[in-house]
Amino acid sequence: MVLALLGTGLFAGFINTTAGGGSMLSLPLLMFLGLPANVANGTNRVAVLFQSVVGTHTFRKKKVLDLTSDSRLVLPALVGSIIGALIAVEMDVLLLEKVIAGLMVVMLLLVVIKPGAWVAGHAGITNPKPTLLQYILFFFIGVYGGFIQMGVGFFLLAGLVLGCGYNLVKANAVKVYIILGLTVFTIGIFMYYQQIDWLAGLILAVGNAVGAWIGVHFTIRGGARYVRIVLILALVIVILNLFGVF
Repeated sequence: MVLALLGTGLFAGFINTTAGGGSMLSLPLLMFLGLPANVANGTNRVAVLFQSVVGTHTFRKKKVLDLTSDSRLVLPALVGSIIGALIAVEMDVLLLEKVIAGLMVVMLLLVVIKPGAWVAGHAGITNPKPTLLQYILFFFIGVYGGFIQMGVGFFLLAGLVLGCGYNLVKANAVKVYIILGLTVFTIGIFMYYQQIDWLAGLILAVGNAVGAWIGVHFTIRGGARYVRIVLILALVIVILNLFGVF
């Protein structure tokens, strides 16, 4: 069990940091080990928290992330995540998985059809001042992230690249920072409702943290073009899994 949690955490942390969808590995494992779906959903946040701390610190150390200027979109996502988490502790997520699958197909098409938007971004607006529409967009992304962590990285990347003009390397750094902010608060809600298995969560967190550290260095060295390849592969895996192919 320990080896499974560590190994899965390693891959999940790497995928979450370079693209998104790593929780598609960790959530099924936690449920396979006997945790109810709601407890698995809460327990997974422990690993995401550790992974986000490592990822944010490393991106900042590499001077890809500026905590001051890149904090603008954290607040609306954070507020939304609290609402989403409050819904999650009372609701079943099986129906939502089918909706996620359809959205992932749309996002995969966006990545494949418009690669220039991911690789180059929009020149001159790498750190734009957020608009009201962007605040609203990230609020709803936060609601989704609070409800179920799985796949939120994809939505954040789409919002940051296509909606805000970031290149993919920068977008990954800001994405990790936003996830850190919303996880700090939502994990408190799952704790209050006693939907966290701390032993499993902390073991998984060790793997996630190491995977995040590797993922940050891969992102910076590989650049946006290589991260896009990982993103496409991760999207395909998530879509096939959600449609029950494996």
